Amino acid sequence: MCSSAVVQEISAPVSTVWSVVRRFDAPQLYKHFVRSCDVISGNGDVGTLRRVRVVSGLPAATSDERLEILDDHRHVISFSVVGGDHRLSNYRSVTSLHPAVGDTGESTLVVESYVVDTPAGNTKEETCVFVDTIVRCNLQSLAQIAEGRGRDDKKNSSGS
Repeated sequence: MCSSAVVQEISAPVSTVWSVVRRFDAPQLYKHFVRSCDVISGNGDVGTLRRVRVVSGLPAATSDERLEILDDHRHVISFSVVGGDHRLSNYRSVTSLHPAVGDTGESTLVVESYVVDTPAGNTKEETCVFVDTIVRCNLQSLAQIAEGRGRDDKKNSSGS
């Protein structure tokens, strides 16, 4: 089994970052390795199932995922992989957002932790490096999107 946590500071308020992260039905908003997502069952509440199709070139085709936690007050979302065509068995992720003050003012610390079984033929270290890389790329993309939205929100609220 492999587990890790990745932290990303984003120069945007928690509310802006959360508006992207909480969209269980649309992970492709910031996860570039996701080609498409369809809700299989549910209405966005805990227990909702989605089928994610990943971009070609990854050792996967689809991932069926269940929403485990969606806490709008504490800004926590969690999902687990329950099926699909991939090698990451028993994957579970928890993402939490924390208000912070960064160099440019109000910012958000995003912490994404996960646990996953090590696939046959791979070492724990190889698995952690692979998943850490995917999570880090996703969070960097999230930062770009949320920071862009944050700049747009500031422009719109200042009347420019």
